[in-house]
Parts: sequence; structure tokens; C-alpha cells
Amino acid sequence: MSEKYGLIFDMDGVIADTEPPTAQATIRTFDELFGVKGVRSKDFEAGVGKGAEAYIKAAADVHGLKLSQEKLQQACKVREDNFIKIMESSPASAFDGVLKLMEEALDRHDFKVAVATSSSRRMSEPVLKGAKAPYEKMVYVTGDDVSNKKPDPEIFLTAARKMGVEPSSCLVIEDSPGGVQAAKAAGAKCLAVTNTAPAEKLTEADFIRGSLEEINTEKVIQIINERKVDF
Repeated sequence: MSEKYGLIFDMDGVIADTEPPTAQATIRTFDELFGVKGVRSKDFEAGVGKGAEAYIKAAADVHGLKLSQEKLQQACKVREDNFIKIMESSPASAFDGVLKLMEEALDRHDFKVAVATSSSRRMSEPVLKGAKAPYEKMVYVTGDDVSNKKPDPEIFLTAARKMGVEPSSCLVIEDSPGGVQAAKAAGAKCLAVTNTAPAEKLTEADFIRGSLEEINTEKVIQIINERKVDF
């Protein structure tokens, strides 16, 4: 039986550029729900890649807003509603190279492919559909499926288990420092793309690239097996 490799895609900032609409939806939530104006995209930086609650808390801390768990959950729900409205009117396109790599891996008998996102299923499905990602053919793990958010490795361990592949035989593609930490804590290799964070914040990754255009499945195998990769 051939060795199986696992290829795990984060979604936000890896499959599609969802950071601007996510920030827009959350800024709108702070205004509508709490009357807080002047929230900016950079206020969410500490929570990027760590799930909705951490994302909202980051800006709440910046603006000195103390949120009860009830208010935090309410904000998550309103934010989801706002985000879905934005996605319905302006779908996010896939980054260059993403769909090609997904299809190449799905066509191989020795690969399993997964999406593992901190976003909820309700928020992530419109993104995947809009980006035309073939997620129905892939293992699909969302923030709804895990108890611990990144940088905890649970989401990537769950994806590896559902694929039936050892974490050490997986490559995770990430874009945030917390996501890179989670991938490495899971025992997987990690390729970071600089779609969201600069390279200097992603140094824990095994490789850092500007995009996935030059990545193919043979290079994925080389990274997993710690062989020299010819970029």
C-alpha cells in the first residue's frame, strides 16, 4: 500500500483573502451592537487566526471594552450575519495557485486533502463556495468541530485523524503566526504564505513563500520528507 500524505489548507488568508471582509463585518458589529466607532482593521491583529472570540476580544481590548461571555457570543452571531451578507454580495476569489494545488492533490491516490479553519461552518461555507474550492471532496474541519482554537493543535490533529494520515506525514499551509504554531505543535510540517502576515512573523514555519503558484504535490512530498526543495 502506498504511503499516504496529507495536505491541509487553512482557509482565511490561504484559500481566499477574507481578512478585509472579516474586519469590515466585525467593525460593523462593534458599531451596531456596542456603539463603538473608530475600530480599525489593525485592532484585530492579536486575534487573527485564533477564532471569532479571540478576534473580537482583540479589538475590545484595544478600545477598553469589557465583554461578558453572553455579549461575546452575541457579537459572534452578529458578526457572522454581517460577514455572510458581505460574501453574498462580494464573494472572495481564491488566491493564485490554490485551486490548482488542491485539484492536483485530489487527483493523486497517495494524497488526502483537508480544509481546517477556525471559522464556523456557517461562515466558512460561503467563502469556499465563492472561491470555487472543491471542499465537498475534502475533509472539512471547522471551529465548530474543536474545543481549542489555534495556536492549540487540535484542529490539525483532527484533520489528520479524519484523513487517516499521521500528522508527521502532513503539510499544513498557513498564513498566521498562531496557525504556524498550531501546525508545528501538531507535529506536521508547515508552509506559510505571506498573504496576511509578513515573513518575519512566520519564522517558525518550515518554508515561507509569497504564494502557492510555485507549489506542487512533488514539492509537498519533499517538504514532508525533509528533502531539499528546488524553488
